[in-house]
Amino acid sequence: MQTQQLSDKETLRYSRHILLDEVGLDGQLMLKRSTVAVVGAGGLGSPALLYLAAAGIGSLILIDDDVVELSNLQRQVLYKVNHLGQNKVRAAGKVLASLNNQINIITHTQKLDDTNSALLLKNADIVLDCSDNFSTRYAVNRYCIANNTRLITGAALATQGQLMGFDFRQSDSPCYGCVFPQSSDAPVINCSNAGVISPLLGIVGSMQAQLTLNMLLGHFKGNVFITFDALSLKQQHFKMTKDLACKECGGYE
Repeated sequence: MQTQQLSDKETLRYSRHILLDEVGLDGQLMLKRSTVAVVGAGGLGSPALLYLAAAGIGSLILIDDDVVELSNLQRQVLYKVNHLGQNKVRAAGKVLASLNNQINIITHTQKLDDTNSALLLKNADIVLDCSDNFSTRYAVNRYCIANNTRLITGAALATQGQLMGFDFRQSDSPCYGCVFPQSSDAPVINCSNAGVISPLLGIVGSMQAQLTLNMLLGHFKGNVFITFDALSLKQQHFKMTKDLACKECGGYE
């Protein structure tokens, strides 16, 4: 669907990118030819989607089965009062199309799991996990491992944020399960029962979008794990290693 060159309108729209040595015309064409899937169109997905659409990602795949509720508006900046009761990805698709009508937006009103992940994510160059539950996170992780697809995971709870990036094209890459092994008796903690300070979602979601561009443009390779404290504004980087006993990626076996 995407042409191999930028139109005059696109050249003007992305002119501030094209001026950058780190992007340029070739980089903007790379973004145009890319497909990014965003699983979860809530607090993290909102800023990530807005910036990916604005940046000119050629095709965006939106996946979420939830509807817009009043309590979402504290942090899910894609939505307005008139979207209450609407499916999130349908409302998000309209907002994103009004921001950039020169990209392809694909919406799926389904919850992603192991049975449909291959269908929903099959064309993605990079997958952003912006979900709010562990079952979806592990399903996304398993798909990306099996298909050597790069994965960018974000999380935000109370005043603490996390960003992780995994490049499964590298055989020694750790996975989400290496860092957070799945446990059936782990307590269910999320924004609904623990709360979250609203700008934190914007910070982490924007970092997911930036890491996406960095990966697509070749400015970042490998894996990353960053934590962010919203109160102190302190950011920490941690090294991740592959777990030999990981049940998700199978270690080095």
